[in-house]
Amino acid sequence: MMDFKKFKAATVQTSPVFLNVEKTVDKAVSIIKEAASNGAKLIAFPEVFISGYPYWNWIMTPVQGSAWYEKLYRNSVDVFGPDMQKIYDAAKEFDIHIVIGINERGESYGEIYNTNLIIDNSGNLIGKHRKLVPTWAEKLTWTSGDGSSLKVYDTQVGPVGTLACGENTNTLARFTLLSQGELVHIANYISLPVAPPDYNMAEAIKIRAAAHSFEGKLFTIVSCSTISQEIMDAMKTDVPNAEELLTRKNSAFSGFIGPNGAVIGEPLIDEEGIAYAEIDLSKCIQPKQMHDILGHYNRFDIFDLRVNVAPTRKITFVDKHEDFRKD
Repeated sequence: MMDFKKFKAATVQTSPVFLNVEKTVDKAVSIIKEAASNGAKLIAFPEVFISGYPYWNWIMTPVQGSAWYEKLYRNSVDVFGPDMQKIYDAAKEFDIHIVIGINERGESYGEIYNTNLIIDNSGNLIGKHRKLVPTWAEKLTWTSGDGSSLKVYDTQVGPVGTLACGENTNTLARFTLLSQGELVHIANYISLPVAPPDYNMAEAIKIRAAAHSFEGKLFTIVSCSTISQEIMDAMKTDVPNAEELLTRKNSAFSGFIGPNGAVIGEPLIDEEGIAYAEIDLSKCIQPKQMHDILGHYNRFDIFDLRVNVAPTRKITFVDKHEDFRKD
């Protein structure tokens, strides 16, 4: 008989210690310990939680933001560096799976990726997803990821996939994960009060999560950051009205969506905290009877999605003599 996983999950809504890797890692470990003590076997953290989001891109000119870009790069991390090892050790110590957003340092100076790490309960880094398309002003900061990171990972809590923020509006990216058997989707975000005035960010996040869960008949776990007073005060050095620009209700939503597209439990709206939910993957079965877009409710003789999963090659060296042939 098939084994349908049941487990308790946690999602975090909080801010990092701004542009401070060591203190943000310590904060993450403390939260991991608390969630595990409450029985959680999976915990989701916000987008680029380690250790901060480039809010300056939205409220400063590119010239003003240049110095902040360097600060962010200096507080980006190597996934195999000693700072991240503390997170991996916590996963093992507390027997919990972790999905957490980081600013990942690339191979060249100044190269940064918006990356989600997938860590199993043995402390192994089993995968990382680099955001495919930085959103709008984010293009001033992050390099684009590639299709090699559009993967679903088998874990003790089930098949886990993840997308960051606006990627969750990308139908083809989401379908690529669904087609690999994803049953637990981690969608992590940042609070973004600087969106258009008629845009309800919290509601938009919930809609995206509900769409993915309803279409794929799976569980979506949403983790969103908050903007601390520390972050606003830091931005005031260049933008005196930064607090006004970065303060608005309904800017953050964290919680759980079930396979029927409905919210599970009480979500967190704007306030900080940890939310919990019981996940039962057998609940993904019955809804498929109506609409299974991976099976009977699709026409793959009509539709054909092709995904380039090859890692991007920055350079190809060619020896001009390689193809030379003597008669």
